[in-house]
Amino acid sequence: MHLKYLSLLIVALWACGPAAPVQPPQPAQFPPREEAAVDVDALLSGLSTRDKIAQLVVPWVAGTYSAFDEDAFTRMQEWVDSLHVGGLLVSVGSPLDVAAKLNRLQERSGLPLLIASDLEAGTAIRLNGGTPFPPNMGVGATGSDSDAYQLGRITALEGRAVGIHLAFAPVADVNNNPANPIINTRSFGEDPHNVGRLVAAEIRGLQEHGMLSGAKHFPGHGDTGTDSHIALAVSNSDWGRLDSVELVPFRSAIAAGVASIMSAHIALPRIDGGQLRPGTVAPNILTGILRDSLGFKGLVVTDALNMGGVANAYGSEAGVRAFLAGADILLQPADPRTAIQSMAAAVARGEISQERLDRSVRRVLEMKRRLGLFQRRTVQLDSIPSVVGRAEFQAQAREMAARSIVMVKDVGGTVHGLRRARPSLSLVTYGDDDNRSLGNTMAAELRARGHPVSVFKLWPASGPASYDSASTMMARTGVTLFVTVDRPVPWRGMVGLPGAMVSLIETTARARPTVLVSMGNPYLITALPEVGSYLIGWRANSVTEQAVARALAGETAITGRLPISIPPGYRPGWGVQRRVP
Repeated sequence: MHLKYLSLLIVALWACGPAAPVQPPQPAQFPPREEAAVDVDALLSGLSTRDKIAQLVVPWVAGTYSAFDEDAFTRMQEWVDSLHVGGLLVSVGSPLDVAAKLNRLQERSGLPLLIASDLEAGTAIRLNGGTPFPPNMGVGATGSDSDAYQLGRITALEGRAVGIHLAFAPVADVNNNPANPIINTRSFGEDPHNVGRLVAAEIRGLQEHGMLSGAKHFPGHGDTGTDSHIALAVSNSDWGRLDSVELVPFRSAIAAGVASIMSAHIALPRIDGGQLRPGTVAPNILTGILRDSLGFKGLVVTDALNMGGVANAYGSEAGVRAFLAGADILLQPADPRTAIQSMAAAVARGEISQERLDRSVRRVLEMKRRLGLFQRRTVQLDSIPSVVGRAEFQAQAREMAARSIVMVKDVGGTVHGLRRARPSLSLVTYGDDDNRSLGNTMAAELRARGHPVSVFKLWPASGPASYDSASTMMARTGVTLFVTVDRPVPWRGMVGLPGAMVSLIETTARARPTVLVSMGNPYLITALPEVGSYLIGWRANSVTEQAVARALAGETAITGRLPISIPPGYRPGWGVQRRVP
């Protein structure tokens, strides 16, 4: 056997050996202190062209429970066993289900798998039971570098405990378009320098505790009006604007040593010679700006290749076009096998050189080496409950949620009066099917503090009869408290409350003392100037509901400040401050 193949075999067999136990949370190092003695060049030279390509393909897998003989799991195993994919993008599931699934797939893979996940603002959006932090804009409202760092630290510890290595976080977009349907609270704010400062802090928190960080969406998705999941978004920024706004946080990310950067499926015709094509397939953006101008040396990852912003125009060739533009990782293609075949055909016809292919594969293998995956690739299931959602992390999330609350206005002093008068409250909620429990914690907390509370829940499917019933209930109480969830949702294509809900809030605010609490989109008050009291809680979960209830009852301070401007008159840094007497 040739020595290079023997070397590859020895390393692969070693990597498949028994997993060492995972310790409870403790500071890890990135890169690890003791890196595996792996010869990346020898590994690379032993791979076939097709296996090199496969190392760059990262398909999506569900995180939910699967029996190992289910069809869905069999398909995942085929990607690992037959296609030899280089990694996986794992979605929502319980920590134990995610870890068990990943362990099984890692054990079957010849080379370690690089496991990624969208862990924006913590693991809770993917791991049931993960620590529920405010979204990035809520962290921006605290203005605290330490909060951003702790968000990264805890995300890293919880994510690595279940076998995730690469967090597609932080979002480095500057959200300066209130109508942006997909970024919104996912951004730290609208000031590029503040965003860059918090982005760098979260990256340090992630990478100093063993998790690769992936800043997104390059070169900036904040000033767009289209959800790129559905169609191609367009930014009209010229170079001066791009350089002074959108690129600022990415420069901060690179200076902080970010391991990867994700592309955006947005067109920049004033930068890209008038072309309406996604930056994901534009060489002058991914290579010219990101690599050459900004000097980024890490992994360039595409946004999901099955999204309408790139798939509508390029279909199965999207991966080839992105690779030629400068991408390394081809994320979530519609069909991994077809993506590999398309890349292999491009190599065969000379469109992709072996040198270019090797450059990207070497980056991937080097990241796996730095993560220590050739030493340990699986996790120990019984250690997970000592890490994910532990009390220390939950306490930090509660404190952060309390600091993030912004009181935009309290004209007439309705919020200030709640502490003294303890009036009866009508609590009217509006949320989608994912928010069935919305208002429950808040009502319980307010009742415990002496407020009689009546609750009525409205949904997207609610009709006139439901709205009439809500109005009847509100007429019987002293103060109305509206709690709404409006948030950026992929494939929805818009933000904002429905007209019937806006009308109900507007009518109520004219008739009686009314408080509006947004548990998401902060811009709602622009369409509701009649509302005298407006608070932003940023995210719908029990932790935030508890924090808002305590703030309303006057038990805790309100110290958050807007990280964005809210038309027509609220500027960044604004916030009615209230101290605890």
